[in-house]
Amino acid sequence: MIAFRLNTHSGVPPYLQIVQQVKQALQVGILQPGDQLPTVKEVVAHVAINPNTVAKAYRGLETAGIVEGRVGSGTFVKQRPAGPSPELQEALSEDLEGWIAKAREAGLDEESMEALVRATINKMQGER
Repeated sequence: MIAFRLNTHSGVPPYLQIVQQVKQALQVGILQPGDQLPTVKEVVAHVAINPNTVAKAYRGLETAGIVEGRVGSGTFVKQRPAGPSPELQEALSEDLEGWIAKAREAGLDEESMEALVRATINKMQGER
């Protein structure tokens, strides 16, 4: 089962963080179609968040066709979002782990690594 974590310093609204985490868990194979998401009450019990925020995230995922709510049963994964297979994601993750290890050895902290990745993505988008 997925355990949500919220970053209060990211600038990303909490409901979008939940949506992103569900999509990412599906991309890498942590969640599979048919899996049940934690109930709103379970999420609220583990994360300091308003129940309406969790419900908003789940509604967004349902609107996107990724999950479906079943009255009295919970919220279930309906399908993976479009994108690379979990196997390819795993291979890319292994490559990234090597890069992160090098970045740590070079003295970069997590915030600096995120900034470098974001700057590189922005640079590559500008080259298109």
